[in-house]
Amino acid sequence: MTTATRATDLLALHTAPDLLTVVNVWDAISATVVADVPGTRALATASHSIAATLGYEDGENIPVDEMVQMCRRIVDAVDLPVSADLEGGYGDAPETVRRAIGVGVVGANIEDQMKPLAEAAAQVEAVMAAAAAEGVPDFVLNARTDAFVRAGDREPAEVLADAVERSRAYLDAGAPVVFVPGRLDERQVTTLVDALGPQRLTVIAVPGSLPLRRLEELGVARVSYGPNSQRVALTALAELVEDVHDGGGLPASMRVLN
Repeated sequence: MTTATRATDLLALHTAPDLLTVVNVWDAISATVVADVPGTRALATASHSIAATLGYEDGENIPVDEMVQMCRRIVDAVDLPVSADLEGGYGDAPETVRRAIGVGVVGANIEDQMKPLAEAAAQVEAVMAAAAAEGVPDFVLNARTDAFVRAGDREPAEVLADAVERSRAYLDAGAPVVFVPGRLDERQVTTLVDALGPQRLTVIAVPGSLPLRRLEELGVARVSYGPNSQRVALTALAELVEDVHDGGGLPASMRVLN
């Protein structure tokens, strides 16, 4: 299957009325485990988790070469479309996306980092143009706005209006979907879906998020889990160590997955 075909498949998963869930991965073995679970239709990486795996702090501290190389390992480990979390693009979002496509990535999160709106929208347009130039016009750019995660002490209504304005601008610039991370309540999700249309909004699952079934009913395209999937795995590891220190052993629920 070609990269362009995988991108088309991934785009179709976003535009379908049933909610796409992606439990984020961070290396080849986590990708293999998630991909092998029945019902998994696509994978997405988590930049925070990849950076942590390689000993870097989050926030574009990892060299882009190392991020792209890990994406290559993940793509090569599975037979599913893979979307990559590429933070803000590491100084050159179109070039970073071009390099990601070169290793088989067919979608990406790119943060706006609350740049001036015209600049952020121009970046979206440039990324989609770069993907088309690489022969992948259906590249699933999940254009992220940080309106909620960088809200500070702004009024919630102002933050929501900002998220709507930015999201609509990114769709107008060619992004097929937009990503609005944060703990969104039903009113906020409904406002965003009404403004953008069904199957155009993607969100992240955090403690206290709306149930998956309700997100699907509201017309959300996709929900991802960011670094939380790695946190769940590391919690299990820490609990094993605690049990061993207390004289216990391996849990009866352990699976042999590799």
